[in-house]
Amino acid sequence: MQINFDNKIYRNVFAEAGYSKAEIEQRVEQTFLEIFYGANRFFYMSGETMGYLEDTGNHDVRTEGMSYGMMMCVQLDRKKEFDCLWKWARTYMYMEEGENQGYFAWSVAPDGTKNDYGPAPDGEEFFAMALFFASHRWGDGEGIFCYSKEAQELLHICIHKGENDMGRKMWNPDNYLIRFIPNRDFTDPSYHLPHFYELFSLWAYDEDREFWKKAAEASRQYLKKSVSSGDRTQRRICYV
Repeated sequence: MQINFDNKIYRNVFAEAGYSKAEIEQRVEQTFLEIFYGANRFFYMSGETMGYLEDTGNHDVRTEGMSYGMMMCVQLDRKKEFDCLWKWARTYMYMEEGENQGYFAWSVAPDGTKNDYGPAPDGEEFFAMALFFASHRWGDGEGIFCYSKEAQELLHICIHKGENDMGRKMWNPDNYLIRFIPNRDFTDPSYHLPHFYELFSLWAYDEDREFWKKAAEASRQYLKKSVSSGDRTQRRICYV
């Protein structure tokens, strides 16, 4: 049977390498427990209902780490930890005002103090995808736990920012490529997730879905160019 999204059948490279289902499940569970509750964990609770993942190399909390952690939790059906991470991010990383209102500060101290008031778009796209998955797995709750609405609104801001307020879009409206940061007109291959954009085109607000279809195609074409290029400087194709 074909492996694809429609059939809900996905590759398992560990199984392809010869590991049993029991071995795979045990290893995945062990890894999760080590990250979140082990002796060398880097997940920390903040009060009773919030928690964060520390970047141990920089002793801060970053949107990429938080959003990746949320993705891990939703795929492993760990709602408690997912909600703790999301509430911490929404409380301390989300920007309520200023040029980047509606985005998330990419670096925040463990005590919740923002180290910078700029966003990193890879965090936003992972937040949105994790929230959509949460909505489909657990259903929508209220407030910030209405996962699908939070994801839709975040994506809407990412591609409409600056039209009726301050700031710049995270995706270039002329070529549909994700920006490295909103106020810089170049991109980076590590940010490109065309498979995410395909799903955004199904689940985003109706008026935004066509944009995400085009973004998926543009991203795939860009990745082909970046793979055929040489050093890192060449791979960052400028699109001013």
